[in-house]
Amino acid sequence: MTNTELAEMMRRSPSECHKALVKEYGRYVYAIVYNKLRSSGTSEDIEECVSDVFADIFIKCEFDSTTGEDIKCLIGTIAKRRAISKYRSIIAKTQYIAETDEEEMGRIASDFSIEEHSEGNELRRLLLDKIDALGEPDSTILIQKFYYNRSSKEIAQSVSMTATAVRSRCSRAMNKLRTMLIEAGVAR
Repeated sequence: MTNTELAEMMRRSPSECHKALVKEYGRYVYAIVYNKLRSSGTSEDIEECVSDVFADIFIKCEFDSTTGEDIKCLIGTIAKRRAISKYRSIIAKTQYIAETDEEEMGRIASDFSIEEHSEGNELRRLLLDKIDALGEPDSTILIQKFYYNRSSKEIAQSVSMTATAVRSRCSRAMNKLRTMLIEAGVAR
């Protein structure tokens, strides 16, 4: 189809010209767009891009009856450029926009309480200070027993005591620690 033929059709009936143009070059445009978008776009993206190509042709191009040039090159160029533009927009959306649900965001925010977190940190700091105030070997025994989950026999080897002596010291140290925490207002 030449430029002259399109200009004549456009003069007679613009809708007939559009139908003829889509019928003549529809598969050609679809092939170009499909080759550019098949790896990144959906079938809806491809169809939308094909429609945009023909909209660009109808809106932006003026068919001149004085030249008899074939417009296939023009249509191919418009299709390639529109498909590349669509590809870039699809890639930009997938790389930079994370889809989140409003409900999910509310749940994420409510799962973490700064107050509870800071209170927990303060309580841990106080507990470690009181354990440290017990002195040696009681503080070492309690840390080994409750933080590192070691047995009395393993602790006895590291502090040069018997396992029975470690159990006895641990029991007394726990009673002292409980008293210190009650005085600090943390335990009952």
